Amino acid sequence: MRGTPYPTLGELLRRARATVAARPGALRLRAVGTSRAGRPLWLLSAGHGPRHILTVAGAHANEPVGGVTSLSLAERFAREPALLQESGCTWNFLLCLDPDGASLAGRWLTGRPGEGLPGEGRAAAEASPTLRGYYRRFYRPAFAAQPEFPPVTSDPRPVMPESEALVRLIDELRPVVQFSLHGVEVGGSFLQLTRAVPGAAAAYRRIAADLGIPLEHRPFDGMGWLAESPGVLVLPDSSPTEERDPSGFTSQATWLYAMRHGTVSAVVEAPFWSVAGVSDPRPVAEPRREVAEASEILLGRAKQLEAVVGELGPRAPETPEEIAHFTAARELMDIGPGVVDTWNSAELATTVGNAVSLGVAARRIPLRAAAMMRQALGGAPALDALVEAWARELASTFDARWVPVTDQTELQIRTMLALARALV
Repeated sequence: MRGTPYPTLGELLRRARATVAARPGALRLRAVGTSRAGRPLWLLSAGHGPRHILTVAGAHANEPVGGVTSLSLAERFAREPALLQESGCTWNFLLCLDPDGASLAGRWLTGRPGEGLPGEGRAAAEASPTLRGYYRRFYRPAFAAQPEFPPVTSDPRPVMPESEALVRLIDELRPVVQFSLHGVEVGGSFLQLTRAVPGAAAAYRRIAADLGIPLEHRPFDGMGWLAESPGVLVLPDSSPTEERDPSGFTSQATWLYAMRHGTVSAVVEAPFWSVAGVSDPRPVAEPRREVAEASEILLGRAKQLEAVVGELGPRAPETPEEIAHFTAARELMDIGPGVVDTWNSAELATTVGNAVSLGVAARRIPLRAAAMMRQALGGAPALDALVEAWARELASTFDARWVPVTDQTELQIRTMLALARALV
């Protein structure tokens, strides 16, 4: 099973239905809402306990690991009912919060000759995927189109139906704990908790070590969060209930919304390609120089991408898919100065591991933008060359190693079970 690819959205649903049909007393499947395009949002539930646990997968379209993790754990509960019965809970899995985005982002899973995957077709995807193949079909929505982050009430933009469905579900279940399963393209694993959980950090470190997955020494995704230990962030008591991303979009994170019910939310990040250097705790001599070098890479590549797009002449995306890719790419091309300001205002790159993480991010942001702009503008050869060169450079610079999907899912499953035992 090592190296098994992620299931596509359709495969995930077919597997869920087949599992429910085989064990109708153990598992249940129902729609809890619809996406903007009318796709159902499917909730798979296991057990019949009076208290609830909620797992949310597929919040980010380019992160398919959560869906297969959810289905794998649900199938384990069906085979081993005592594993769930000891908690006295019903465990609910929202299989994909953004099926519209996943339908665009999931195209890299099938693989095609020449797409950067070893071999050809589906058999290629069952080997180790490459970063080149991943980014050639990359898609991640613009910040305001990510349903885990609905806009604040003062924002005139309407709330996405996916966001409304998740909020309704949280209010209905009032879960003891809510897990949000995410993936990191390149780097290490980390855990974010909205409240400190005794023993959680030690258990998480043991799980990652057992699987050979590096931990981000000091993740900067939650720069306002407290670093309880390497790879573990805890929300400060005084933290606001709003999130502001580099584009300036301010949202009400759904994992913060759940706190009104006494819910502890846990964001579990698993890397697709791991980088051992992110866990290096050694201090760096000149943190500001590390930040300056990362900033130079980010801004320089954004400028290079801008020049390539300009040389292509006036082209406008035409189809809804092209427009979605263009909007997200354009946003990433514009956020560089804001990201650099954030990096300069925080105490970053104090360790070798954090400097490595910054170096990855400085390359990842323009690479994502180039990948989506390439698809928005019809696969222009100049953009194709840029994506290929940057993807190869990212992989070689940091010695990125593919993490088998079974290891990614096991990291998330073991972390969820450990936290559930601690909280329930």
